[in-house]
Amino acid sequence: MGYDPKKALLVGVILPNGEDIDHEESLLELKELACNLDYDVKESILVKVRKPQARFLTGPGKAEELIALAKSHKCGSILFDEPLLPSQQRNWEKVSELNVIDRQEVILDIFADRAQTKEAVLQVELARLQYELPRMKRLWTHLDRQRGGGTVQRGEGEAQIEIDQRLIRKRISRVKSELEQVVKRRGVQRKQRMKVPVPSAAIVGYTNAGKSTLLNKLTGSEVLAADKLFATLDPTSRKLTLPSGRVIVGTDTVGFVRRLPHRLVEAFKATLEEALVADFLVHVLDGSSTGVESHLKTTLEVLGELDADDKPRLTVFNKMDLVNDPAVRRHLTQLAPDALFVSSHSGEGLEDLLIRLDDSLRRTPVLAELLVPYDHYDLVAQLHKLGCVQKEETLDEGVRVVARDIPPANMERLNEFALN
Repeated sequence: MGYDPKKALLVGVILPNGEDIDHEESLLELKELACNLDYDVKESILVKVRKPQARFLTGPGKAEELIALAKSHKCGSILFDEPLLPSQQRNWEKVSELNVIDRQEVILDIFADRAQTKEAVLQVELARLQYELPRMKRLWTHLDRQRGGGTVQRGEGEAQIEIDQRLIRKRISRVKSELEQVVKRRGVQRKQRMKVPVPSAAIVGYTNAGKSTLLNKLTGSEVLAADKLFATLDPTSRKLTLPSGRVIVGTDTVGFVRRLPHRLVEAFKATLEEALVADFLVHVLDGSSTGVESHLKTTLEVLGELDADDKPRLTVFNKMDLVNDPAVRRHLTQLAPDALFVSSHSGEGLEDLLIRLDDSLRRTPVLAELLVPYDHYDLVAQLHKLGCVQKEETLDEGVRVVARDIPPANMERLNEFALN
């Protein structure tokens, strides 16, 4: 038929009493997501639906119009900005004979393309399996559902669907088990890191805001940084020395996106958990983006889902070398009055950022738990002199101490007594 699966029509759907979102901006974001998967977007269109229909979401007449529009551009794919039910997706593909994909599947495809480490690969696979399970019939529409006699006799396609569904459920169970082991190992590694009470900051923010580039610039490292959505799916930690000489661990995290599929929030809980265990958050925003206000809102919403929205937070507007309009800077200041303006590219504001990080640390107690043998009680006495001890408990095997902000020189002698 000459329809290219990499040529796409994008469809945004405005539903009555739907989400309070900017549909045009969301559709632009879907276009960027699609382009990251090498789709050639021929046209984007917003459709207003007065009453959602069970068969297509839109009415049948509008469905015919959209299919005709896609085919007029030789598009082999229609991408919806709205989630489609499995049955709706099957109906669209059956009538149009084109690929029909919703926003969730687009984001899943990008995550699958970007995943590198074992954990990220497993997390993406789990999310995809959970997405595909109720859509199995979509994969078998080329087989007859009924072959031969009575109503109780199932066809080849229906039998195969049940077999495949069982296989997928088994695979989901195996992936969850593997993921638990990987997460457990990473938890052990984190505990080892936390034995030395180096404070940590999780760098969070909207995807493509320049988080990885900022971490590279501050630490002199080479974390993958690319101008594309979801370039980084795995948390990467690097040590950073602040002006006072204190050391901090900065962790780059996966970027957030508007209307992130809930199953991906769940699947990536372990990755985003870095935001939960950090002492404070560095929230990075692209100051040059026209959607910065909604990016701010989206990130705060996802942090809320992770129960991390009450963490101490430092807001940073990045890419300010691209902002020349004073009115834009005034608007950003109104959005976040205490925010810093920086540029990972030009270096603007980076010294101020380091100073602010230092100040934040002074207000953020870093706790260490120690079990010190009685023959080393002189070390505990030193901590008392420094004013670090918060709690002391006498046990048979030694003194259990909870201390805060232990100077690195003192901590070197105490590392062997640190508890997990």
